[in-house]
Amino acid sequence: MHVRFRLRFAMYPALALCAVVAVSAVQPTARSQGVTAPAPALAGIHKIQHVIIIMQENRSFDSYFGTYPGADGIPMKGGKPTVCSPDPLTGQCVAPFVDHLDKNPGAPHKAADSVADVDGGKMDGFVANAAQRCKSARNCAADQVMGYHVRSDIPNYWAYAKNYALDDHMFESVASWSFTSHLSLVSAWAATCPTPSNPMSCKSDALPRNRTDNDPEPFAWTDLTYLLHKNHISWGYYLDHGEQSTTNPNGVPKIWNVMPGFTDVSSDNQAGNVKPLNNFMNQAQKGTLPAVSWIVPDQQDSEHPSALVSTGQAYVTNIINTVMQSSAWSSSAIFVAWDDWGGFYDNVVPPVADSLGYGIRVPALVISPYAKTGYIDPQTLSFDAYLKFIEDDFLGGQRLDPATDGRPDSRPSVRESLSMLGSLQKDFNFSQSPRAPMVLAPCPSNTTLTPKPPPTCNGQVRLPKHAPAS
Repeated sequence: MHVRFRLRFAMYPALALCAVVAVSAVQPTARSQGVTAPAPALAGIHKIQHVIIIMQENRSFDSYFGTYPGADGIPMKGGKPTVCSPDPLTGQCVAPFVDHLDKNPGAPHKAADSVADVDGGKMDGFVANAAQRCKSARNCAADQVMGYHVRSDIPNYWAYAKNYALDDHMFESVASWSFTSHLSLVSAWAATCPTPSNPMSCKSDALPRNRTDNDPEPFAWTDLTYLLHKNHISWGYYLDHGEQSTTNPNGVPKIWNVMPGFTDVSSDNQAGNVKPLNNFMNQAQKGTLPAVSWIVPDQQDSEHPSALVSTGQAYVTNIINTVMQSSAWSSSAIFVAWDDWGGFYDNVVPPVADSLGYGIRVPALVISPYAKTGYIDPQTLSFDAYLKFIEDDFLGGQRLDPATDGRPDSRPSVRESLSMLGSLQKDFNFSQSPRAPMVLAPCPSNTTLTPKPPPTCNGQVRLPKHAPAS
């Protein structure tokens, strides 16, 4: 707290001077007696002292909230969908349908798949693209990408939307797969850098090179932790069950665990901020959470097909419950999103930000004691909005801008400053009294998922060979 106020005054010297003059004028007696004046009350966005981003895997907006009341969901007339996606193997046009299955197959979802699914803005290429890996209609699950879940399948996610805020125009920052999306989540860019020691060598890439044992830090461009560290703002990047390795095969896959690959993280001696999720849970309980947290799942908890929906919802609910039952709740903003569409149908054409995106629409929730109740945010958003919110809250509006951030790279634009990008601050009412937490059962008994999840609703799930973690 004290560090944070010193930083804000340092950025605004006039404000610091005014504060000193004001304290001198109003409390001469207290100062003369050595009594420290109370810190000024936080206002507006600065009431949020803990930003927590929970990133799940591979669901489109329509696959989870396509029938959410008031949202821009699946086009319907008389309760029936008015849209469909042609299936070249059967000659049928498959309309969206309710799918109560706990385990969904998903479909390819890299850069070329995004182009195919969007199909020039017709948003009807989903089944045909998924069918490319099928030799015949027999045992081909391509049509399953048109399935969607309803409130009774995922009651906790819908409860968060009803009681807090739902962003119904949140687009993946890049029109590509999970790895590229995770890069943009922490840096507002994705690139390949021929010279990892030179940030100016990087070029935009929807399918960038990942880190390897021989090249452990290929991401030379600047990520947000550089600015956080530079301004003494604490952060943590938390891995569900730790990092995947030969001795820990069930940890977070490398393609979702991108932070160790940034050169500025190691040069700032911040690699120790990448920790197992248990550290986050313990810090929450002790009241020592950092200002900014990113939380990344392992395969079992990720909701990445064919991981169970019920298991992912329970995992997310447990994290949120932990924050809500901690001293951090009254000053927290929890953002829940899914990193890409996973091949599932969505009806909204993604807007074009630049050569990398935006990608297909994904679900996104805003949970906070200051979130507007039941608010559906229609603004155009991407994961860049999360960085923008953090920068406005903790960094005085400083952006990942090569011209001003002190670590120039060759990014073609400042994504957080694009005029098309909305502000997540509109999802909050900082004038309202902070609302009490809403603790939910991680495994709701009234779910309609099939087969019915057990009371503990968790289980070991191994991804099929044709759908590696992505």
